[in-house]
Amino acid sequence: MKALFRNRICSLGVGAALALTAVQVAAQSRDYVTIVGSSTVYPFATVVAERFGRASGAPTPKVESTGTGGGMKLFCAGVGTTHPDMTGASRQIKKSEFEQCQANGVKDIIEIQIGFDGIVVANSKKAPQLNLSTKDIFLALAKQVPDGNSEKLIPNPYKTWKEVNPALPDDKIEVLGPPPTSGTRDAFAELAMEAGCKSFAWIKAIKDQNEEQFKGICHALREDGHYVEAGENDNLIVQKLVANPKALGVFGFSFLEQNSDKVQGSVVNDVAPTFETIADKSYPVSRPIFLYVKKAHIGVVPNIEGYLAELTSEKAWGDDGYLTDKGMIPMPAPMRKQVAAIVAGQVAMKGDGLK
Repeated sequence: MKALFRNRICSLGVGAALALTAVQVAAQSRDYVTIVGSSTVYPFATVVAERFGRASGAPTPKVESTGTGGGMKLFCAGVGTTHPDMTGASRQIKKSEFEQCQANGVKDIIEIQIGFDGIVVANSKKAPQLNLSTKDIFLALAKQVPDGNSEKLIPNPYKTWKEVNPALPDDKIEVLGPPPTSGTRDAFAELAMEAGCKSFAWIKAIKDQNEEQFKGICHALREDGHYVEAGENDNLIVQKLVANPKALGVFGFSFLEQNSDKVQGSVVNDVAPTFETIADKSYPVSRPIFLYVKKAHIGVVPNIEGYLAELTSEKAWGDDGYLTDKGMIPMPAPMRKQVAAIVAGQVAMKGDGLK
């Protein structure tokens, strides 16, 4: 380990070498990989960890579900083995998070897109499957909605789905979903809420004039009990849907796949959430999922390279890989090849274009 550390120091600049020193000081105290982050990425990261541990005989990496935002906070807190080596994210790292990483000495970050996932609005199989539009979703869950045909916003008055759309059931709007720290929440706001919000031309026009005002209208979820923050545990949401067939839940497609005997995904904009519709992007609420790695930890904390090699192998993330059994949608082969080259070359992201 010490010889490896000396070689790594020689290939780095002073700043990076100092950061790496902080890692090495504690490296002897941890011989396993640590991963935090997204509850959506958690089952994928976990099965790779288990497969890698069995195949290599190395300590199985420790994976913790903290939510995307919580994981980024832990990941960006610094270098050294008191900090995680990787974090999973169900959305791309934000500009503010990247800058926080840089400020705390986490300078070189490798961004790995591992596949795709869909966000479903699901309910119990004991209830009818719903056919929702993104406009329905926005009107049901937004904190403020348009007052009839006027260009005025009012606190959301809708209590039942039938009030939102006469074609929907006369059931109370009760949707269990992730908290603000969740990448699923961020992606749901951008892909579903924002799409429904844009169906009102006068709100859509605000985006070109004031992006922050537009997001304030479209992304804010109601806080009057009709949207219930259910934490980062998607399995808990599934259990609550089984107990209450009139409730709906928002979570990743992978959890729908794993619980397909109990829950079903709503049709959104006339497209059902399936492996195929997420892969071809016809299902409107789908997003890429990521793993972020501290380059400074590679070669110092044992087995990071081995874990990444397992993750980016065709037997794991390929078209017929074992991650598809967990509900992950694989990237096209050329894209997998491109990302695998980034991983093999340990190419750090530049941070350009982040929002």
